[in-house]
Amino acid sequence: MTEAFFDEFDHFSDLARGLGSIPPGRVRRVSVPSTHGAVSAIAWGDAPADFSFFHGGALNAHSWDATIVALARPALAWDLPGHGDSDWRDDADYRPEISARTLGFVLGTFVEEPQVLVGHSWGGLTAIELLGRSPDLVRALVLVDVTPGVEPAGGGEIGRFMDGPVAFDSREQIVNRALAHGMGRSRKTLERGVQLNTRVRADGKVVFKHHFSQMPADQRIPPWNAGRCWNVLESAAVPVLLVYGSHGYVGEQRAGEFLDRVPGARAVKVDAGHNVHQQAPGRLARLLTEFAV
Repeated sequence: MTEAFFDEFDHFSDLARGLGSIPPGRVRRVSVPSTHGAVSAIAWGDAPADFSFFHGGALNAHSWDATIVALARPALAWDLPGHGDSDWRDDADYRPEISARTLGFVLGTFVEEPQVLVGHSWGGLTAIELLGRSPDLVRALVLVDVTPGVEPAGGGEIGRFMDGPVAFDSREQIVNRALAHGMGRSRKTLERGVQLNTRVRADGKVVFKHHFSQMPADQRIPPWNAGRCWNVLESAAVPVLLVYGSHGYVGEQRAGEFLDRVPGARAVKVDAGHNVHQQAPGRLARLLTEFAV
């Protein structure tokens, strides 16, 4: 099966019109080698980036498209190891502290200035670990609907969707399955998301780009060291912001714990679910602009 040409960037002008914004210059794919495989990113703008975005588990760098278009500043949206166009690890170890080692090396060789790290969910935990390992690379930290105290989100409709087949006959089959599980705002949105998060194998079967899809269910959410993540946040020497959804995973109790434990941190609740950056990209972009002054 030969895959038809697909331009992963062709929807940016539509996003910009819908958000009343102008994307920050040209957009391109970059790939940075590391000892555990290449790490891919979408580079926005011609000037040196001062924002680096880390997506959630089983997603990819494109989950940040709307937020970065609304932000209209040079940025890097990274595919975490084992996701998107980044290489899979031979040992399939994607714990936040392990991915942070690779990303710290990659950022250290690629970026010109300390970054405002913006991490959603699994990417937020990875960003915390990166701050702990390489504080010189970090100017500020933004966590999107995650704290070290959030429980793994392996159940519900998303979990049942993930428990499906490893390979599919077509992308349409995946879209139909996602719709049946109540995922996505529209069929059109889902079709683009599935296109960006899947590939066609040599045998013609469609598979997800993230390595998690090939793992047993009990291994898809690796453990993380919540105590160490709290220690990093409690001793952080950079500004820290939590942006959480009104009906996301964090909630008022965990947001309160975050503010109690992280000196000088801020927390802002946004009318959205767990994927704040996709459901309220304009609001998040404004918060990032204000925070990163």
